[in-house]
Amino acid sequence: MKNTAYLKSYVKNHPDNKMAWYLLGKEYESAGQEGKAQYCYNQAGSVYEAFEATKVPADLWQEYQDKLHEESRRKDKRKGLVRKIGIVLVFLLLLNLSSAYAPGQFALDLPVQDDSDTIADDLGLTVKNPGPDSEAMWPENERNLGIGSPGEGQGAEFTASAYQSNTDNPYESLEDLYGDKLKTSASKVVVLGMKQKAEWLIWTKDMPVVYELDKSPQDGVMKVQSYDPKACQCTPPDATKLQKEGKAWIERQETLAVLSTAIRTYKEQKGTWPESLDQLVQPFPDNWLAGSNPLMRHEFKRVLALQQQAGSKPQKEGEQHPTASEDRLNSNPGGEPLYFKEPLRIVIDKDAHLLAVVSGNIILRSYKVGLGGDKTPEGTFKVSDKVINPNGKDDGDFGSRGMQLSDTNYAIHGTNEPDSIGKDESLGCIRMLKKDVEELFDLIPRGAKIEIGKGILPQLESVPKERFVLKRSQDQTNPHRTYHWLL
Repeated sequence: MKNTAYLKSYVKNHPDNKMAWYLLGKEYESAGQEGKAQYCYNQAGSVYEAFEATKVPADLWQEYQDKLHEESRRKDKRKGLVRKIGIVLVFLLLLNLSSAYAPGQFALDLPVQDDSDTIADDLGLTVKNPGPDSEAMWPENERNLGIGSPGEGQGAEFTASAYQSNTDNPYESLEDLYGDKLKTSASKVVVLGMKQKAEWLIWTKDMPVVYELDKSPQDGVMKVQSYDPKACQCTPPDATKLQKEGKAWIERQETLAVLSTAIRTYKEQKGTWPESLDQLVQPFPDNWLAGSNPLMRHEFKRVLALQQQAGSKPQKEGEQHPTASEDRLNSNPGGEPLYFKEPLRIVIDKDAHLLAVVSGNIILRSYKVGLGGDKTPEGTFKVSDKVINPNGKDDGDFGSRGMQLSDTNYAIHGTNEPDSIGKDESLGCIRMLKKDVEELFDLIPRGAKIEIGKGILPQLESVPKERFVLKRSQDQTNPHRTYHWLL
């Protein structure tokens, strides 16, 4: 990877140099970074296709890289030998192209970099001025990606990916997304950016639009628009409409995550799949869901079918089902793709006094909680009972909601001592503020997993202004039992 640094610097300053993109791709490929290599090859476009179909002497490759390196250190002489070496490579390429490329099937793209000194001029070729759809006419904040095969678009799809504003390479985060083999039949994909802390990705209601990918139905080439003015050093289009659509997508995906988790936990404990949403929205103790909404009723059969399909495939511990962004964006007949592939679960960090709702390595919520120090147990549990007003009223010792940890005397519940949040004053239970525990009650289905440990969450409080709320129609109190959880 000794050449990678200066090649990255070179393509940053010369984004139209397809040969440099190709060489950078070779560096990544040799280092085993297939995703980044594929991204670079797509930037190289026809140069990649051509050079993969022929063989050029290794010493010429090395000489070209050396000249690129020399050029990056001597910017005042950047129009010299580098270009001439490139000309030799192009000439060899044209002479040695595989016979698989019939006349007219391959056209080497020679981008015009300025009016006086171009590769085409050096070769004595005549190059027409670029048209409005050519790469040379695109704004600086746009790039070409050849993703998937040509096809008719199906409208915009949304997804979310780790994003960090990078002025050195505004498309670095997109490289990671592409490394997950981003494929979709949609003509437009909008990417929302998630912040990252250690191995965790932070899902919020206000994730910004960072990329828009538009695929041409004619040739399958995808144009990428950055919406980060600082990173791309540009003035991107107005994202107000996309941001509004993105917020609606976020809310839908949260609903689908809750529904799919409830379907899974029902199957795990009952041994059979639920036949209708009504089976998940029963009075206590069969209140797998705290309530429902119109989207759940509309999507139940489709989500059930997806879970049944996923459940028929072997899955390794901790593995998404299916894996990565590829399947998040694959065509999903009859409805919107499900972004969250792992069920929702609760993670509690005793050191940080935090309770998080997570799916895989994505944190959807992070609440400050009160604990009991060493009295709070560590390990893995499941939500056994979900009960409203566990003391018979909403302002008792356990507050308005309670979720029992398996068959123990510990629970996650509300409190009438809000000052104890963030402290170790309980006898072992997990205390939450009223608004927090009520949202958690709606987000987490019965049977969901609970993990309690130390040092397992980042220092982060992530609570939206607009809470997740389900419409309740069933009785979720338990008049037949007096709970004696440890306060």
